[in-house]
Amino acid sequence: MTRRVKEWAVSHPVQYVVHELNHKKQDYITTPPNICATCAYRGKHSVMVERIAIIGAGISGLLACKYTLSKGLTPIVFESQDEVGGVWTKTIRTTKLQTPKSLYQFSDFPWPPSLVQNFPTQNQVLEYIQSYAHHHGLHCHIKLNTRVISLSYDGPPEGEMQTWTLWGGTGKPFGPKGKWKVTVQDTGSLYTEVHLVDFVMMCAGKYSDFPNIPEFPQGKGPEVFEGKVIHSMEYSAMDNASAAKLVQGKKVAVIGFQKSGMDISMECTSANGLLQASSNHVLCYTGQNTGICLILPWGVPLAYLYQNRFSELLVHKPGQGILLSLLATFLSPLVMNLTTLFT
Repeated sequence: MTRRVKEWAVSHPVQYVVHELNHKKQDYITTPPNICATCAYRGKHSVMVERIAIIGAGISGLLACKYTLSKGLTPIVFESQDEVGGVWTKTIRTTKLQTPKSLYQFSDFPWPPSLVQNFPTQNQVLEYIQSYAHHHGLHCHIKLNTRVISLSYDGPPEGEMQTWTLWGGTGKPFGPKGKWKVTVQDTGSLYTEVHLVDFVMMCAGKYSDFPNIPEFPQGKGPEVFEGKVIHSMEYSAMDNASAAKLVQGKKVAVIGFQKSGMDISMECTSANGLLQASSNHVLCYTGQNTGICLILPWGVPLAYLYQNRFSELLVHKPGQGILLSLLATFLSPLVMNLTTLFT
């Protein structure tokens, strides 16, 4: 058989199913659970099947899924939420795209002409991302409500792997000596599966389900504050009415000046009115520049400098040549000074 599906039961309520792909040029005889039969069938094309696990179905995960499909590989995407879209599935009501939409789009899937706003709302961005997944037929490769709970490599000993200078010890991403073991759990039924794959792509992003809370010295953290302390992720998870009730008529300090801090500040103003919010609401940040003015004096947004192919020259990369190293060395301070000057 080209696919071996081993099933066995263990103590309730956890069950395990191991899915493994055989590397042979044959037709699929059976389709394992939750895998689209159309996508599983490869036999008539006589291709080598390599299975890729992609963790996360946000923008990066969807792009990775489409790209691996274009290379003739077999991706399976694990997403813990009940819909695709990543961070855009759990932002607050007033959130808008803070980058011109022309700089925030898929290269092969432009924004619809009917959308005239330059800074789309959260719902519009989420609909755009989900339309991209539908347009390219990615949903049959995505397992929603599926959380990755462990990841391990079943192959050569660690000592041998440390001697490798490139993937798999062969210079190729698919080594012949081992597989990745990805254990996932259905968030509703707690049913557990183990998937054996050839390669893993981490696309969970920096805005995962775990809040980034700084460490404080003993007696100087949130525990000494008599009021309510919540993380922006907790606030974003509230419905609109609960969020408005939380901040209405209260003195609110927002710590941090990145995107979520600015959005929550706007929510506080909306819930309390501009006059009351000016006396009851304070935004605290450590930087010397606000970062609000993103337009150069001649009317060009700074985003056009950062968010394009040119910006790749600003970053040092392993194995790059002397010319690229010099460009990154000289251009990085230039952009930093422009940002400081005009923000």
